[in-house]
Amino acid sequence: MSTFTIDDLREIMSTNSGVDEGVDLDGDIADVEFALLGYDSLAVLDLLADVQHRYGVEIHDSCVARMTTPARTIEIINQQLTAAEV
Repeated sequence: MSTFTIDDLREIMSTNSGVDEGVDLDGDIADVEFALLGYDSLAVLDLLADVQHRYGVEIHDSCVARMTTPARTIEIINQQLTAAEV
């Protein structure tokens, strides 16, 4: 089973066009809201498009509103990865 990690998310976030260059993604960001990390809703959608492309998993639109922090996003992505493997 594939597991999506905080390091996977950090790597994508660091290359995402929506990231604020002044944000330290190496710190403890798991429970920090995306808005506080400089991500608006369009940047989160761009991030999710990158996840879908790289990992071949579909992120349903109904999940996006619940993806408010990196930890919650990782949890939902892993749920989708698990569902895709079944």
